[in-house]
Amino acid sequence: MGYHIKDIALAPKGKDRIEWASRSMPVLQLIKERFAKERPLQGHKIGACLHVTTETAVLVATLQSGGAEVFLCASNPLSTQDDVAAALVKHYGIPSYAVRGEDNDTYYDHIRSVLDKHPGITMDDGADLVSTIHSERKELIGEILGGTEETTTGVIRLRSMADQWILKFPIIAVNDADTKHLFDNRYGTGQSTIDGIMRATNRLLAGAVFVVCGYGWCGRGVAMRARGLGARVVVTEVDPLKALEAVMDGFQVLPILEAARIGDFFVTVTGNIQVIGKEHLEVMKDGAILANSGHFNVEIDLESLKEMSNENRILRDCLQEFTVNNGKKLYLLGEGRLINLTAAEGHPSSVMDMSFANQALSAEYLVKNGRELRNQVYSVPEEIDREIARLKLESMGIKLDQLTPRQQQYLQSWDQGT
Repeated sequence: MGYHIKDIALAPKGKDRIEWASRSMPVLQLIKERFAKERPLQGHKIGACLHVTTETAVLVATLQSGGAEVFLCASNPLSTQDDVAAALVKHYGIPSYAVRGEDNDTYYDHIRSVLDKHPGITMDDGADLVSTIHSERKELIGEILGGTEETTTGVIRLRSMADQWILKFPIIAVNDADTKHLFDNRYGTGQSTIDGIMRATNRLLAGAVFVVCGYGWCGRGVAMRARGLGARVVVTEVDPLKALEAVMDGFQVLPILEAARIGDFFVTVTGNIQVIGKEHLEVMKDGAILANSGHFNVEIDLESLKEMSNENRILRDCLQEFTVNNGKKLYLLGEGRLINLTAAEGHPSSVMDMSFANQALSAEYLVKNGRELRNQVYSVPEEIDREIARLKLESMGIKLDQLTPRQQQYLQSWDQGT
């Protein structure tokens, strides 16, 4: 079995941590039990480019139980948990190509190693796997049934490909499922981003000015949790509807150039490039702390930060000090990569339970229906989304009311008015 990991001796620790995560993922466990009986993925190869975490391990074990051959690589150079990668190889027999801190060349070599296995289904977090297929490995396209995409950034890239008629196989946008983005993006990103910042800095948030760039579902979650810890939260936005919502939620909304002058902490969560640029870095106060929780390390203008600096040094794990030309010091967390995974452990298992249940059931859906789909980006079927919500509530011991026959009839009628 081919693999490239840091150290196979880390496997026992990884195995224990995977078991701990699985205890908070009851929906995926129910799916795993059904998959083991029905084997709906039998004979299919899945190439997965995901953050190699304990939660991902529970997902790939579920896919394996369904009969799939799974090949895994990292979707970010700094998000791999090396003990998990080792456990997947040793205890689960899943070929894994992931080493925390790998350079860019190794990162893409790992993607190519997965593609060398000729997967029939892709599973992406950021669309690097799919984009590599379309740019370098076009000969594989005819073998691929379809794919899934986990995150906002990846969905944006894939929709762009579809709009330009470049996309050559169907993709299911797992990110857009209600049981994913309403919970994972808001509660998962909110908690894990703050967790990463606190681990990297050990700074007090209470009383600090905390700037959140972007008020999508991830930004909502970060702003909510920062306020809960006593920070004075400022939101920056380009979308008037989202900005209005931030105002109605009680946050101050400012242009980024104004917010840059007063912020103590900055977090970017937009999926766009150079959200914090040179002009913003120049006006920040001494000691400002910069973090990113978007998928790629492009939201903070790292090149300008380096060019402005005459000295930089590592002070703590995941904390780099830049001394700019006027003697001011700025602090970058996690090399500008996903702070919740570089400095912490990513989203809590209980919220990834729903996200990865969507991944597993979407893979099953592709096996059954992939040949009938066009080369475009699809939403997760509503019946999958609702079933995951039902299973999650059931696992929490929460029961719902049922519509009476009369209520059902009323909702379907048009002639009962005032």
